[in-house]
Amino acid sequence: MEKRTDKNLYTILFAIGMVIVVGSLLAFVASSLKPKITENKRIEKQQNILYAMGVNENDESSVAFISDEKVGEEFSKYITKQLVVNGASATEDPEAYLIDVKKEQAKVKNGGERRLPLFVGQKEGETYYIVPIRGKGLWDAVWAYVAMNKDMVIQGAFFDHQGETAGLGANIKERFFMDDFIGEHLKDESGNFVGIDISKSNDDPLNDDKTDNEVDAIAGATITGDGVAAMIRKDLKLYVPYFKTLNN
Repeated sequence: MEKRTDKNLYTILFAIGMVIVVGSLLAFVASSLKPKITENKRIEKQQNILYAMGVNENDESSVAFISDEKVGEEFSKYITKQLVVNGASATEDPEAYLIDVKKEQAKVKNGGERRLPLFVGQKEGETYYIVPIRGKGLWDAVWAYVAMNKDMVIQGAFFDHQGETAGLGANIKERFFMDDFIGEHLKDESGNFVGIDISKSNDDPLNDDKTDNEVDAIAGATITGDGVAAMIRKDLKLYVPYFKTLNN
């Protein structure tokens, strides 16, 4: 006599039951963790924005962000405006830091309009304009927060990556690379936006020339460097019309 548990129907019902149970557990866990995930994203983005404008806890060589406990207070202290840029105009948005650059880039591919977040900071009497950008390295995504003055001269930057090679492309998030960008001009001598090349043939190893639109490449990381340069040109160029209004 055939056992009930040997029937196909029992197997199907059991599988359906397990899917429902596991799915419900996963949904519960995701729902429970969502506030924490959102909070962690807020902290990370605010730390990156502040780092780019020089508000951090670095020592001589290491990268150290403002602590999780202090970042909200420091962000409110230093960031005076959050804007969404559209061509030459901008509107204030107190939650512009939550804009997902990756999703905004995808909108354009689908024929939509991209929102461009920009953060205005004040430190020691100087005004900083911080922009989040995103591109493609050798293996996966690379991104950055770039702080500029009104003339689009870089005042600081923070770079990060999803999966670049350790000791090679991953070094874009090291101080020796990021600090090279401080003082670099994004425009040429005629005032045209050209970006910054990551150059293997750069004749300025100490990076003393800040108007050559170049920084030294990382040895063995040519494709990652090209991706960073392309990201800077492509995304920061979108802000040029707005920066022109700052000098009128």
